[in-house]
Amino acid sequence: MAVPLLYAVLSGFKSTDQLSGNPVGLPDPWVVSNYTDILGSGSFWRLVGNSTLIAVATTVVVVAVSALAAFSFARFAFRGRELLFTLFTMGLMFPFAVAALPLFLLLRSLGLLDNPLGVILPQAAFGLPMTIIILRGFFREIPGELEEAATLDGCGPFGFFWRVLLPMARPALGTVSVLAVVTSWNNFFLPLLVFTDSTWWTIPIGVQQFQGQYSADTARVFAYLVLAMVPALAFYSVAERQLVGGLAAGATKG
Repeated sequence: MAVPLLYAVLSGFKSTDQLSGNPVGLPDPWVVSNYTDILGSGSFWRLVGNSTLIAVATTVVVVAVSALAAFSFARFAFRGRELLFTLFTMGLMFPFAVAALPLFLLLRSLGLLDNPLGVILPQAAFGLPMTIIILRGFFREIPGELEEAATLDGCGPFGFFWRVLLPMARPALGTVSVLAVVTSWNNFFLPLLVFTDSTWWTIPIGVQQFQGQYSADTARVFAYLVLAMVPALAFYSVAERQLVGGLAAGATKG
């Protein structure tokens, strides 16, 4: 995994002539302007801001809704619970490409094209199945004695969920948040479907447009690709311990 990433970074410091004559060697001379020109571009930072806004909003929606749904599936017994949970799990087998046309028509009828909500809400909806499955498994392992003690202290169901369950589920919440952010950041098809106005383009769309604009300048395209990957890689590196810890806690709980 490190080799192609290192190759892309070094290629971004070359000129296109250097890439043709010496594709695997070190840059000579180092062409720093490939990176600095992109970092000095306002359009690049607008794409970063759009992707960040959509990723954060998607994560908040999907985690909030999934936590409430998982709490209901894990801690309450009601008729049709398993059937309803099965419907959510079936969402894992539903590819986005199948829903592209109906989703586009629905968003158009609701006036959500060229609107960030047109990306945030579908992304959150498609993220619900996996998030609910992870959180439900974690919530079910919380001892019932804690809930009984909270009830004796005057906590209702929502009080137990807010004051006891969520603080104990921080590893699992961190895990699903990281997955939601990275998935949203890398999403290409849905923003391409929703946004025709370049004002709301995200980083993946920006990469495609930049590659088409500078198709003859391969080194500059490499630099753009590297800079587009940096935010997601940096976030994932910082949150890696939280992600692994949440998965391990869910696997070994009880």
